[in-house]
Amino acid sequence: MLTEEMPKTTTPSAGASAAGSGEVALALGKLLADTHALYLKTHGFHWNVRGPQFPALHQLFEQQYKELWGSLDELAERIRALGALAPQGHTSMANLTGVKDGDPHWSAQEMLRDLLKDHEQTCGAIKAAIQTAERAGDAATVDLLNDRLAAHEKHAWMLRATLAAN
Repeated sequence: MLTEEMPKTTTPSAGASAAGSGEVALALGKLLADTHALYLKTHGFHWNVRGPQFPALHQLFEQQYKELWGSLDELAERIRALGALAPQGHTSMANLTGVKDGDPHWSAQEMLRDLLKDHEQTCGAIKAAIQTAERAGDAATVDLLNDRLAAHEKHAWMLRATLAAN
């Protein structure tokens, strides 16, 4: 079921207004889909990267995809705490995400640049979601989103620093 169609199944969390919790759940659903797509891309690049930087990039991509994987459950559970259903399945995720698939034929540099672009784009989406959660008075979601923002900013920094070394 798409996030836009998520019916209320429970009472929204005490910290969020009823009207605002739907908007927050929608923003979280899109972030969940972006994170899932970024996880899949990063994991694929981990498998397919090649070249003189292979060992370092293989390890960097592994660290990043593991962190992304760990965050998926937190995001989905927050959506559920808001009384909405979390998106699931490839079609639902694909309809919600702005992250495009990577290409296993790309060079290591193209993979790095593409992941950097996606993390920067995700940071922008998180900042917008924070504003939505703040308007709804949802401090718990703001806390979660601040943690996610810090993680994506760190991933972007690592990718940017790796690109600068070349």
